[in-house]
Amino acid sequence: MPRNWLLTALLLPLYLSLTACPSSGEESASAGSNAVPAPAPVPATMPDDADPALWVIRDEDTTIYLFGTVHILKPGMTWFDEAVKDSFEASDELVVEMIKPDPATMAKVIGDMAIDKTGISLRDKLTAADRTKYEAALARLNLPVASFDPLDPWFASVNISLIPLMRNGYASDQGADDELQAQAKARSMQITGLETPEQQLGFFDNLPEDVQIRFLNFTIDTIDEAADGMEQMVIEWANANVEQLGELMNAGLEDKIIYDTLLVNRNKSWAEWVEQRMAQPGTVFMAVGAGHLAGDSSLQAVLAKKGLVAQRIEY
Repeated sequence: MPRNWLLTALLLPLYLSLTACPSSGEESASAGSNAVPAPAPVPATMPDDADPALWVIRDEDTTIYLFGTVHILKPGMTWFDEAVKDSFEASDELVVEMIKPDPATMAKVIGDMAIDKTGISLRDKLTAADRTKYEAALARLNLPVASFDPLDPWFASVNISLIPLMRNGYASDQGADDELQAQAKARSMQITGLETPEQQLGFFDNLPEDVQIRFLNFTIDTIDEAADGMEQMVIEWANANVEQLGELMNAGLEDKIIYDTLLVNRNKSWAEWVEQRMAQPGTVFMAVGAGHLAGDSSLQAVLAKKGLVAQRIEY
């Protein structure tokens, strides 16, 4: 497996919590011969200048901006301007999900956590039907069927899901988080990570194996839709279509344990961090995966229960 695919694990579970796939069904018209179907919504298109959603929480001496990121993008996208850039430049501190370690450190973490400890091949853990689909998918991706045999199912799922994206022009070093951290370093700005690499990989590594396999099977079943799904997700992000983005990003999280692990529990933890940080003066630019800022379980919804209201910045 090429090294650049291994290093995409730096996005974990940042990217996995944003895995998007097109909806497999359509809303049916109400019953009745006289029912008039609602007109189909006009699909969003990629703008020349992306304006992703941005929120702010303020009190007398503290300001925290909330910005939703996409962790893997195509080169050349314009989004770091206008209100996003102004808010960032007004901040003293950048807060991200995880500060990327150097490649050697990350490789060690991956080696410690992603290699299977049971001695059973990944393919031997699958049912006959699932193994057939899995091997066929790897063949379509021009990968040897034994590529992930020594690895845990979660790690195989992550890397397989990223391959078609990278072949369609997405780059793991072009995410919004990368740009923000580069800008922060250029300004000698304080950078704070909410989670460590071990924590991020641990979210998946600690899942029961049957859950990991279900997620792998989902990845295989939707692999041919991955590039189109990602493209639509980025379009919704660029247009600040928050609810549509949330629906797409959470499409692969129907499994409650995965939903709670990747989204709900992390949002609760981050809300505690925000609450504590609001007790200190200063201005913070907090950038987390955009999927965390959409839907009923969003970070803003958790914060609202604590009396901290995030206001949308229109620009």
